[in-house]
Amino acid sequence: MRQQNVWRLMSRFNSFRRTNIILQHLRMSKHTEAAEDVLLEKKGCAGVITLNRPKLLNALNLNMAQKIYSQLKKWEQDPETSLIIIKGAGGKAFCAGGDIRAISDAVKAKQKLAEIFFKEEYILNNAIASLQKPYIALIDGITMGGGVGISVHGQFRVATEKSVFSMPETAIGLFPDVGGGYFLPRLQGKLGYFLALTGFRLKGRDVYRVGIATHFVDSEKVSMLEEDLVALKSPSKENVADVLETYHTQSKIDQDKSFILEDHLDKINRCFSANTMEQIIENLQQDGSPFALEQLKVINQMSPTSLKITLRHLIKGSSQTLKDVLTEEYRMSQACMRGHDFHEGVRAVLVDKDQSPKWKPANLKEVTDEDLDNYFKSLGSNDLRF
Repeated sequence: MRQQNVWRLMSRFNSFRRTNIILQHLRMSKHTEAAEDVLLEKKGCAGVITLNRPKLLNALNLNMAQKIYSQLKKWEQDPETSLIIIKGAGGKAFCAGGDIRAISDAVKAKQKLAEIFFKEEYILNNAIASLQKPYIALIDGITMGGGVGISVHGQFRVATEKSVFSMPETAIGLFPDVGGGYFLPRLQGKLGYFLALTGFRLKGRDVYRVGIATHFVDSEKVSMLEEDLVALKSPSKENVADVLETYHTQSKIDQDKSFILEDHLDKINRCFSANTMEQIIENLQQDGSPFALEQLKVINQMSPTSLKITLRHLIKGSSQTLKDVLTEEYRMSQACMRGHDFHEGVRAVLVDKDQSPKWKPANLKEVTDEDLDNYFKSLGSNDLRF
């Protein structure tokens, strides 16, 4: 009898242990999964950030934004860390944007993810811009939306022949955020307005030519470049710039190829200098060239609301500080979450993938100035604070 009891107790203990081990594994795998979507390492004189969601093209989520921010702050104070490098894993993308499907799902489920995510993301963008140490973004691959936010505000941005830059937000009922209202209107002529409204993709050396990147390096040399940067001894910004310049000068890929928009810059400057979307469209129609008509076709597929808020935002942002721009973008992001077009854009592009969004309002003239004003209204105590 006693033996039976002992046996029963042991078997209960064993199954309890088994359950515990399984739970522990689940916890660990969950933890590992969360821990590994961004790798933070100290190598030589550098803090190295690796965005590590290659299957999702290193899309940025809340966990990643929070971890990068807190690590940046630590490295900024650490006398042993002289520079910070950020890169993407997997060879395809640096970072293809924010995890917008998860955000849309959370809004529909009445969860607060969108409130928190945009706040943390924009605070991180500002921290990168005001960082007191050299920050080098290796944008070797797809760099869109949120990926632009964690690179373009840094001091050094290295493009390669594999770089693809785009701000495609007007196609999903959003607007070029992450400081887009600050850096886009500061590109040459009206190029930033064109890129913001059409989502046009720039590739390879062209990303450098427009000033999105500060240097251009052959993709196969990027790991050597990283090794050389990491090996520097207490470098100054000038030392870092020298290393980057050496690699940049050695790169011959597409050196003699002309800028893809070279022949269209006058048209872009002329057509996109208007203060209203209606006038931009009229300018493109009047121009009538194949290039202008192609842009017209693209613009007509975009969310009318997104087009109008984007244009107003860029015009305002051209004379604002980055902090002011990000504060405004936070207001706009929350208004987009409350609206129809963002969720419809995510459905059409990422969920059903039918690429046929039904925008509301469906055309520009139905988007009133009063509608637009609502996107820029203060959120009071919920406004973004740095």
